[in-house]
Amino acid sequence: MQDVPADGETMGEVVMRGNNVMQGYFNDPDATEWAFRGGWFHSGDLAVMYPDGYIELRDRAKDIIISSGTNISTIEVERVIYKHPAVLEVAVIAIPDAKRGEVPKAFVTLKSDFSVTVQEIIDFCRQHLAVFKIPKAVEFIELPKTATGKVQKYLLREKEWVGYEKRIH
Repeated sequence: MQDVPADGETMGEVVMRGNNVMQGYFNDPDATEWAFRGGWFHSGDLAVMYPDGYIELRDRAKDIIISSGTNISTIEVERVIYKHPAVLEVAVIAIPDAKRGEVPKAFVTLKSDFSVTVQEIIDFCRQHLAVFKIPKAVEFIELPKTATGKVQKYLLREKEWVGYEKRIH
């Protein structure tokens, strides 16, 4: 609940209040109380602020991967993979890892008439990302989406975390 420096680097959660913010979740007082803790609506979006006051969204708090205590932005990894000429769509999530707690996994939809291997995607990432941010696994699939076309990452997470009590290994 403190402003981050307007340096374009320090990440913080976007919170807001005002007459254009919802009053709460329908018939869910517990979720409303949690979302409005401290008198502000907690969006779950993580952003940096620039000296001119503009913010840049960087990720969702629930999507951050914590690998050996280091935060990895799924959006950063996705942006790199999107640059590969064979990639049409990508979603990156955390998967359990016995040594690091969780590590990135990329789910990739290829463009039609393109073919690429898992190792080629990993090698491409190696050229553009720090070693700890490189996906430890890549799966080629058609991404699950809502009727409006939004990727349903929670379905990918559910599949990967079957058998775990918590989403922290």
